Amino acid sequence: MSAEELASFARSPYGLIADVKMLNFFRTLGTTAAAVLLVLVVLSVLVQNFWCRYLCPYGALLGIVALASPARITRDPDTCVDCARCAKVCPSRLPVDKLAQVRSAECTGCLECVTACPVMGALDLSLPRRRRVPGWAVAVGVVVLFLGFVGYARWTNRWHSNIPNATYQQLVPAAASLGHPGS
Repeated sequence: MSAEELASFARSPYGLIADVKMLNFFRTLGTTAAAVLLVLVVLSVLVQNFWCRYLCPYGALLGIVALASPARITRDPDTCVDCARCAKVCPSRLPVDKLAQVRSAECTGCLECVTACPVMGALDLSLPRRRRVPGWAVAVGVVVLFLGFVGYARWTNRWHSNIPNATYQQLVPAAASLGHPGS
């Protein structure tokens, strides 16, 4: 899809109220959609983080970022007491206690394993050459990235909607009859 086609879609009546269409999807949930959601809920109860680990596109993107990241969870085998607490708390069920360095697309860098480790320095988030990264620095980095993106979007006037309230009031009642452009 070209940039021009994407912009045209965004300006179409369907594109203008796509969020309302999504709300209506959940408000008037059909049998098939309810069954799919029920299956996903059951699978999420049986398999920890089922949606995030196997189906979520955002999870896949995080996995790619995790593989490209220079920061890694590193275990020092000399100070590790082999208690396996790190592996037990890992939401991705990675064998952190068996690895010298976690190199997995499923590691999100949540630092649960580092927090659970009873021995200081046995498990850390590290940059190349074993430079330790404290947990607070990760939190600050995430906040700075978020505020940077939001600040840039606001500064360049991309954060607000240009849709006037009158347009919403005209299109929302007709949301059910609006189809995807080109269909």
